[in-house]
Amino acid sequence: MATQLSPATVRTDIAEMLHRDPEDITVSEDLYESGLDSVRLLTLVERWRAAGAEVTFVDLAEEPTLRHWLSLLIPKGTAALDA
Repeated sequence: MATQLSPATVRTDIAEMLHRDPEDITVSEDLYESGLDSVRLLTLVERWRAAGAEVTFVDLAEEPTLRHWLSLLIPKGTAALDA
């Protein structure tokens, strides 16, 4: 059964890929400029799809910010995006 993603989970997953603390990931920073590469992004896509998200690599790659990714990953009305 898929688990529901939360803003905190998404932020933590990104931080893990970048070897940073989750609270240091801002909603507007360019995650590519922060060190995310295509292999790590593919890993995140696979992880989030396993959790029930319906996103593709291209969906996330076209705008690599936490704000954009949360808008795609978190159902509207379930959580604040700036969590």
